[in-house]
Amino acid sequence: MRGALRERRVIRAPWELLKRRFGWLVLYELRNKVLLAPTAWRLRRFEDAETARLTRVLGRRPAARVVTVIATHRRPEALRRAVRSALGQTVRDHVVLVVDDGAGLPRLPEDTRLFAVSLSRNTGVAGVVRNIGIRLTDSPYVAFLDDDNAWEPDHLRHTLAALDTPGGPDGVYTALRRIRPDGTERDVLSVPFDRRRAAHAAFLDTNAFVARRTPALHFSRLRRTPRVLPREDWELIRRYARTHRVAHLPRPTVRYLVNPDSRYTAWDG
Repeated sequence: MRGALRERRVIRAPWELLKRRFGWLVLYELRNKVLLAPTAWRLRRFEDAETARLTRVLGRRPAARVVTVIATHRRPEALRRAVRSALGQTVRDHVVLVVDDGAGLPRLPEDTRLFAVSLSRNTGVAGVVRNIGIRLTDSPYVAFLDDDNAWEPDHLRHTLAALDTPGGPDGVYTALRRIRPDGTERDVLSVPFDRRRAAHAAFLDTNAFVARRTPALHFSRLRRTPRVLPREDWELIRRYARTHRVAHLPRPTVRYLVNPDSRYTAWDG
């Protein structure tokens, strides 16, 4: 029995050393790239085809100082709340693009700044849905909002002010006010950016992220089921920070719906 225990410890030790050296999230992502690479190739072809098709549907690319991309799938009431919070921003040089993941669009508010498209089929891959939204639009800056979350009216004002600062960052994310399903506040997640820390801890979310549009601003196309960690939010921001400066604003400007009993949410803190 003692020999078997020693053998298990020996096998486990290299994995623990690797996690300490590179970070468990980085190692999980390397595994994802090996196992899920074929899904990314197929989804890239679909993304290219849908971008071309929907460009023809729109007729022109929505353009503004900042574009907000809202990915959605079968959450009509929540989507309308998210859209209202995006259109209610104090920044006016702003357009909102809703990208439906193949379920069909509900009735949305009438606003000349709002555009909405629906994919020809469901992908179940948030990164692909958001990528199509990025590629269909034209703007110096891009923001992201999920259909079950909402922003405070000054979210874009504060993030764009930081991005426009001479010598300032290329991407910023604010604090998240995490809300339980009953509407009560769970906590405020506010973690200064540290790329090395992000290899070990999950604290990055694109609902709070606004970034300068560059070729690096695209999501992973791996098919990430709810059980696949890390999520595409983490992958995007950490990869973007490899060649761009990312900063944190401690002001909570995002109301983030979190289910405390979820088996899938992997927040630290």
